[in-house]
Amino acid sequence: MLRGLVKLTWLEIKIFLREPMGAVGTIIIPVAMFIVFGRVAGGMFAPGTVGGPATSPGTSAPAALGADGVWVRVILPVFAALLIALSAVISLVTIISIYREGGILKRLRATPLRPATILTAHVVVKLLFTAATLALLVLAGKRYYPSGVSVSVGSAAIALLISTWSVLSLGFIIASLVPTARFAQPIAAAIFYPMVALSGLFVPLASMPPGLRTVARLLPLTYAVSLLKGIWQGDSWFAHAGDVAALVVVFAVCVAISSRVFRWE
Repeated sequence: MLRGLVKLTWLEIKIFLREPMGAVGTIIIPVAMFIVFGRVAGGMFAPGTVGGPATSPGTSAPAALGADGVWVRVILPVFAALLIALSAVISLVTIISIYREGGILKRLRATPLRPATILTAHVVVKLLFTAATLALLVLAGKRYYPSGVSVSVGSAAIALLISTWSVLSLGFIIASLVPTARFAQPIAAAIFYPMVALSGLFVPLASMPPGLRTVARLLPLTYAVSLLKGIWQGDSWFAHAGDVAALVVVFAVCVAISSRVFRWE
């Protein structure tokens, strides 16, 4: 089983890289957005910039960013990490839908490989590209990012992989329910991107109306954002044990549902 998983994973990596737009959307775009927004924000909000925004009273940090420059230092990196995870999930939904519509999943299922091995290979590929994109994000940050943020890269990477792993399970449900491969990407985007708005990344949950707050508490991205923000700011894992537990529950529930609704053909 392990040998088959390794071979299939390597095959899927080569297939993925043969499609330039997939690699660009998954790897290049999140890193490019991080660099561009980081440099623009760093230049616009640098203390002492002529014509720049006013600073918070008693501090050298711009008022628009808060006393500690939270937008540049926390929200932007977490948003970039979230884009990495969502790109991986949307790519998974699209590929699974294309494979099913083209009869590839049906043919793979007829091989000696177990169905779990086939699906695991896709998850491993997405996690590998997530890790690779995060590595590029860190390298780009050291070279271009203006704010000099110091974080535990290892902990941030684990938090991102846990978040991606959990949300990928939801991707399998969406991939099974979309009618055709042509609608896979727009439907996945229409589901996941509104979750970002309700995740608490840009608007704190406490500031939301009670109804939206209740909806946000039911979404996996809310716990992913809480985990990523906390780890990025140096919080302990124990402080975010609830977020990790919620992501594990999401994974377990989605796997149980997808095992019943997933369609091979």
